[in-house]
Amino acid sequence: MLTQTRVALRVLKNAHLTLPKRNISQSPALSMRLVQFQSSDSPSPRIGLELQDGGNIIDLNAYDPSLPCRMREFLEMGESALQTAKSALDSNQHILSRSNISLLAPITNPEKIICIGMNYVDHCLEQNVPVPKEPIIFNKFASSIVGPSDPIRIPEESQEVDWEAELAFVIGKKGKNIKEEDAMDHVVGYTVAHDVSARDWQMKKNGKQWLLGKTFDTFCPLGPALVTKDVISDPHNLGIRCRVNGDLVQNSNTNQMVFKTEALIAWASKFVTLNPGDVFLTGTPPGVGVFRKPPVFLKAGDVVRCEIDELGAISNPVV
Repeated sequence: MLTQTRVALRVLKNAHLTLPKRNISQSPALSMRLVQFQSSDSPSPRIGLELQDGGNIIDLNAYDPSLPCRMREFLEMGESALQTAKSALDSNQHILSRSNISLLAPITNPEKIICIGMNYVDHCLEQNVPVPKEPIIFNKFASSIVGPSDPIRIPEESQEVDWEAELAFVIGKKGKNIKEEDAMDHVVGYTVAHDVSARDWQMKKNGKQWLLGKTFDTFCPLGPALVTKDVISDPHNLGIRCRVNGDLVQNSNTNQMVFKTEALIAWASKFVTLNPGDVFLTGTPPGVGVFRKPPVFLKAGDVVRCEIDELGAISNPVV
């Protein structure tokens, strides 16, 4: 265990070094905050652009009625859809007041939600486990997705529901057997995720397989926006925090990630074809409830806020 701790500490130290940016454009040409929303005039989902974090919304479907009304189908159109969105942003037309809309998750129907376990060095230290030598993969079902302010429902089947703030990225271009140096070409952007987890089902029941404990309905809040990759200074050097009822319970940085975006795409695409709209949850930092002494779990009446620098925050009541 001492050897494992020393190795983890070396990785922890090295994680603070600035990594070279690979294929992350610094051009502001397509810097956008893509959202899905409902308005008082239209209860059906629509695609929009958030003018700033928490700001008004440009209705992309009003700007160009030929655009799909759901994010996955929008992303499947590729660069042409993003160029149309950029034109809408430049036009400064079809702006809706924030008070007249409600945000949905930026993507609600992905083909895949690929999740990474134990992907923060400091989270591994918290558990006294070795840093993984290859990504640990599990998944959630799309039915677990809810919006940035929707309630998290504690299921009757669980008494140990826990929080996990996470950085998520979304695939914008189809690929298989993708090389690390090409991986960022397949990413459209990043968003904030909350990997809500029923620890009793994850760690004690169902053969200790993680799936059931991770994929109850409402266990995947996402949002507030899908921020295109070019607007982010460095996705692997962002502050990430979680607050429960205002109390700071997680406070780390994405530079603690063991496997960065490029490595995760290269690894996962060995096994499955990645398609536009696929969502990756990249792991959580330390501070989760299950490893506190004594353990702490969510209860009805709590409010969980997950926030990441440059992306925004999601805040979900627990019911």
